[in-house]
Amino acid sequence: MADGLRKGLTSYGDAGFSLFLRKAFIKAMGYSDDALNRPIVGITNTYSDYNPCHGNVPQIIEAVKRGVMLSGAMPMVFPTISIAESFAFPTSMYLRNLMAMDTEEMIRAQPMDSVVVIGGCDKTLPAQIMAAVSADLPTVVIPVGPMVVGHHKGEVLGACTDCRRLWGKYRAGEIDDIEIEAVNGRLAPSVGTCMVMGTASTMACITEALGLSLPMSATIPAPHAERFRSAEASGRVAAVMAKAKGPKPSELLTATSFQNAQVVLQAIGGSTNGLIHLTAIANRTRHRIDLDAFDKLGREVPVLIDLKPSGEHYMEHFHHAGGVPKLMAQLGDLIDLDAKTITGQTLREVVADAEEVPGQDAIRPRDNPIKAEGAMAVLHGNLAPRGAVIKQSAASPKLLQHTGRAVVFESVEDMTLRVDDPDLDVNADDVLVLRNAGPKGAPGMPEAGYLPIPKKLARGGTKDMVRISDARMSGTAFGTIVLHITPESAVGGPLALVRNGDMIRLDVAKRSIDLLVDEAELEKRRAALAPAVTPEWARRGYAHLFNETILQADEGCDFDFMREQGKD
Repeated sequence: MADGLRKGLTSYGDAGFSLFLRKAFIKAMGYSDDALNRPIVGITNTYSDYNPCHGNVPQIIEAVKRGVMLSGAMPMVFPTISIAESFAFPTSMYLRNLMAMDTEEMIRAQPMDSVVVIGGCDKTLPAQIMAAVSADLPTVVIPVGPMVVGHHKGEVLGACTDCRRLWGKYRAGEIDDIEIEAVNGRLAPSVGTCMVMGTASTMACITEALGLSLPMSATIPAPHAERFRSAEASGRVAAVMAKAKGPKPSELLTATSFQNAQVVLQAIGGSTNGLIHLTAIANRTRHRIDLDAFDKLGREVPVLIDLKPSGEHYMEHFHHAGGVPKLMAQLGDLIDLDAKTITGQTLREVVADAEEVPGQDAIRPRDNPIKAEGAMAVLHGNLAPRGAVIKQSAASPKLLQHTGRAVVFESVEDMTLRVDDPDLDVNADDVLVLRNAGPKGAPGMPEAGYLPIPKKLARGGTKDMVRISDARMSGTAFGTIVLHITPESAVGGPLALVRNGDMIRLDVAKRSIDLLVDEAELEKRRAALAPAVTPEWARRGYAHLFNETILQADEGCDFDFMREQGKD
């Protein structure tokens, strides 16, 4: 098997000439024959001026290159798409699959014996792992790390749970314009990803649990020197993998490792986005995520991480308490410790090295959890035949069993225009319903599931309401919110049939979400639905590809032709 610079030669009909030409041009960069004869470690560069989450990537790259060269291999940096959550229109999820395709094809197209992918902001790590799984080249994943905490009036702040909490106070009139501007400058005091258990932190922890990154790499704060030492060590590991030709993702991502990832997802109070991403990753392999099995885990695995939005602490506190290795130690027999990692160690060896930190309370023991059940529950019912999800660890307990009147918004735009209308017929016991916000309907399944409390209710003291949608929600958000209703309304799912005034019953203990309308009436409504047509936004380019091939939330929102078996 060819390796190094001889790998994947450009097709000119003469392999010798292809190598000759490749060497001639790369020597223009000043490389010596000694450098070019070594195993090659590709390193993705996801730095962008639009992506503050990835602001430390240039330093990480230099540290990785140092580790690679100290181990006798040749580092080669190449750019890929970079996605920043708050800068991506219409939503970062719309671009996740494009980033996965870009990264996969660049790994395939360019000569490298192993690859280091560097990501963090919400959709970047899942996109990169999806790519690495499909390319199946030995891969080291480096999360960019969480930012450090901010402070305001003696209070610790974290993007973006406290963004939402304080914005809610501003909407309710409890904070004025001057104070919200001060808060705006203090929520994100350094580069890095959100320092709460949002999607970025969730995916970093899942990645470590899958064995694809170095121990502790999920939690090291972005600006800390330890982050760059970990990157150097990651470069060393990548060099070893380049020489050994493994392990490949296909060797590490087993049924056991996916089970471990699901346990960690429940135990950290993880983002609901994590379930979609993990499903997409699994579908790139021969393994699958079973929603019923995931829900069963949720009944058995407690939330042990006291971290916002489910608890009180922030990622740096989780890190200093011992990080993911200490969490896995506390989870005990819920984790299969014989699973392998990129370093060659088993999780058993990783857990044996977990630090014991006297007095820490960010990582709880199993007999004193934050929540007795896991972060998420999977719901079914006539509103969600293929499932929906609720982050019960961040919900109001009193609303987990609730029946209320539907107040329906037809789209994100409709919600934006009407939710604060003083004449909106709504009260605190109602159920806010948002539709046409799923993978096709929005498009891109935006994080609009965190419907704002109508201003007139917020100013009256309402802090939470039951809200349901076919959208997603940021892992940083909190509230009694049912998400990922599948099938989505835009493809004729039952959410399209809900009318203002219908009664909806949520019962998380029974894992149910139901529209209390008889089946005969629902059939009449279904027959009256307008037939689906290709929307104007999807007539050409990537938008057309997206609209024609995007899968539903229960299948990971990947493109139908990108799964392991390709298009059916």
